[in-house]
Amino acid sequence: MEEKRENTEAQATIDRLEIKCSNMKDIVRYLSGGNQQKVLFGKWMLRKPRIVLVNEPTRGVDVGTKSEIYKILEELCREGCGVLMISSELPEVLALSDRVYVLCNGKLTGEFARGELSSEILLESAIGR
Repeated sequence: MEEKRENTEAQATIDRLEIKCSNMKDIVRYLSGGNQQKVLFGKWMLRKPRIVLVNEPTRGVDVGTKSEIYKILEELCREGCGVLMISSELPEVLALSDRVYVLCNGKLTGEFARGELSSEILLESAIGR
């Protein structure tokens, strides 16, 4: 009975996150990079985490998959999960963040709430001004 439940949850996750694979038995390392990322998110989401840390979550994936990963991160937040994101992509930071901490040479150089965010302010903090 446990295997049936696991298979049902796995298929629901594949459908929910639009993971492109021929079937749930596919070996993850043979999927595209974006689909590999989505498999990881799916595993996390099944565990119902209170917080996740993502480091460059969209590096190396195509534009369509970036959008899908953004939706997943937003869904995690809606479900009450805290998301800590490390990203060097300014548009990503501006689009997804409620609060931003900027580090330069290992020192905190800026702390901003969503309403205070702009690319100019973030770039000035990033270079230590």
